Amino acid sequence: MTYENVEEMVSDADNIAQMFRDMDLEHSIWNHPDQSYSFPDEFTNWIEEQRAMAETASIVDQSYHMGPLYIRGPDSIDFYEWVTVNGFDNFRKGEPPMAKHVEVVTPEGYSVRDLILFYLDEEEFVTFGTPVANHWIQFNAETGDYDVTADKPYSPIEDGDPPQFRFEVQGPEARKIMKEVTDGELPEIGFFEMDMISIAGHEVYALGHGMGGTPGLEIFGPYEIHDEVKETIMEAGEEYGIRALGSKGYKMTPLESGWIPFPVPAIYDSPEMKEYREWLDMDKIEANMSIGGSFQPDDISEYYMDPFERGHGRVVDFDTDFIGKEALKERAENQTRERVTFVWNEEDVIDIYASLFREGETYKFIDMPDNVRHWSKAHYDRVEKDGELVGVTNWQGYLYNEREMLAVGLIDTEHAEPGTEVTITWGEENSKKRKVERHVEKEVRATVAPAPYVQGGRRDL
Repeated sequence: MTYENVEEMVSDADNIAQMFRDMDLEHSIWNHPDQSYSFPDEFTNWIEEQRAMAETASIVDQSYHMGPLYIRGPDSIDFYEWVTVNGFDNFRKGEPPMAKHVEVVTPEGYSVRDLILFYLDEEEFVTFGTPVANHWIQFNAETGDYDVTADKPYSPIEDGDPPQFRFEVQGPEARKIMKEVTDGELPEIGFFEMDMISIAGHEVYALGHGMGGTPGLEIFGPYEIHDEVKETIMEAGEEYGIRALGSKGYKMTPLESGWIPFPVPAIYDSPEMKEYREWLDMDKIEANMSIGGSFQPDDISEYYMDPFERGHGRVVDFDTDFIGKEALKERAENQTRERVTFVWNEEDVIDIYASLFREGETYKFIDMPDNVRHWSKAHYDRVEKDGELVGVTNWQGYLYNEREMLAVGLIDTEHAEPGTEVTITWGEENSKKRKVERHVEKEVRATVAPAPYVQGGRRDL
């Protein structure tokens, strides 16, 4: 059946959660067939690319896989204060450029997603990140009572150049490299502080950021100078061992920082979100929400998370009036889960591979280092303690620098103590997805650890 929008699709579904569990992965932001600038799995070798983040330096070209949303107008700050959970006193008192980690929630206080907001100029702002948060911001800009305009000039699943390039330069040698490429003196830029610097005669923005457990800079500017700036950085970084980071290495960075990148956006069953679902047409990522993993509830809302569970409570400002404020305040006062890292038992991981070399059923293959993003957009595995469900994973994979298979997710607070032993159910038996092979599920022993897992050189989002 052909649907015009997400509301028509979910209204026709017998079970929304099952509909998305049966859905094949589409609209990959990493290697979409309509995108001429795909994000390759590896530029050299994913192990050496991961090592470069910890030992030398890496550069990630983020220009293509994140769509920007520009908000302009005299009410821009007031609008963001209403549509996000954040406070904006620093933006009102400060001068651009500035940056802020923001999160948007539903009227029920559940997470839609988080992103980075950049204050570029008077009455000019832009957010970068996964489209689900930008869609919600754009909808509210178009339907709200604020004097703002929304402009979405680029999509990562369409052809065409983005308006800006965006590079992450990270690692122990990153600052030395950036000193060499900066015209004049490289200013001290703290975490989430911004400044302007000049590279090859071009003024660009610089954000103090951290990825891979090490400090670094995120730089961006007009796309027309993309090649020149990147070549300048790569040439200066050659003697320091810089490597371009492909998607295999890049997608593992949330495991180090403790970031939960892709909870199911909490938009599918709320009556208050009906108008929004009617606004979302079928080419949006929300209509292609392939959910994978062994956690398979009947109710789509059991996949939802809130900012406090995700570890983002510090950005919430209850002194402002925002969408979902009262509901989120109630959730904040009644928290039962928290974010942790799950460290997989190496013997159980080895046994998953060993099943390929013996008679009988095999376990779900782990495609290193990214073991789920090939077959689901949002992934949830069961976490149990003494046979009882106590949590879920959301993002998992292998970190060469730690020599461990990890997962980031949520667990009941009473079991969140580091060192607690739990069991993760790995696999998705009887899946209808074409990219999931026939297999049996495997119980993997795991140990609870803090999130962020890799400490030093940065703060987590």
